[in-house]
Amino acid sequence: MQIKLTECPRDAMQGFDEFIPTKLKAKYINAILKVGFDVVDFGSFVSHKAIPQLKDTVDVLNLLDLSEKKSKLLTIVANERGATEAAAFQSIDVLGFPFSVSEKFQLRNTNVTRLEALDSVKRILDITTSSNKQLRIYLSMGFGNPYGEEYSPEIVLDWASRLREIGIEELALSDTIGVASKSIISPLFKSLKKELPSTEISAHFHSAPHNWQEKVDEAFKSGCFSFDSAIKGFGGCPLAEDDLVGNLATENLMSFFDQNLSPSISKENFVYAMDIANEVFG
Repeated sequence: MQIKLTECPRDAMQGFDEFIPTKLKAKYINAILKVGFDVVDFGSFVSHKAIPQLKDTVDVLNLLDLSEKKSKLLTIVANERGATEAAAFQSIDVLGFPFSVSEKFQLRNTNVTRLEALDSVKRILDITTSSNKQLRIYLSMGFGNPYGEEYSPEIVLDWASRLREIGIEELALSDTIGVASKSIISPLFKSLKKELPSTEISAHFHSAPHNWQEKVDEAFKSGCFSFDSAIKGFGGCPLAEDDLVGNLATENLMSFFDQNLSPSISKENFVYAMDIANEVFG
């Protein structure tokens, strides 16, 4: 089974304290595009005040070399305004929207309730459909949350089913604070695959260096064949309150799935992209 890989420089960069120069961002993403990932999550059309690091997304996009593009470009949006702006760019293929299983995190992240966010998703889906783009919904806090709210795989399935009913065909389960465990991963992916067989389900794990493999292995065994990651595990969620909880490191994922990678993946170009990552993040 061939694994779908989404590389996430946007996730890696968005919380970085020092502003990364626009040209250096473009240099890094251009290097990533040469690797041949299925999708590259490159930028964000959200409030510049909320995420100042990505205020130059349009400028970065204009500096990308897309002449031999093999990867789909994904950008994050948080509302219809951002979706409309992103959809105007022909080179952007996928819009990602964060929909939280946690009511508190939805309010904190996008300043709306889950029901209000569901209405936004309907309108954003109209925008992506009319502009011939895909819409990927990230189910934030998909494996648990720090707010003491009720959580279970059944709750995740309920919201996933509501999203499927309005026409969403791609969901990414996000381990926002790195709490996913084997006891949650297996029943969650198995129930989603069973109840929503026509929906593409991805895994966006945040993980500490010592437990990434058990998460990936359990998801794969449970029918997940699409994974998000970031070179060297940069990024992650500030809510994790643990400096070691970052994104799943792409080099680990590629090593784990070595025999299942797309033929388009260039390991030589990946080594070069890792070198540029050192230049970006220091």
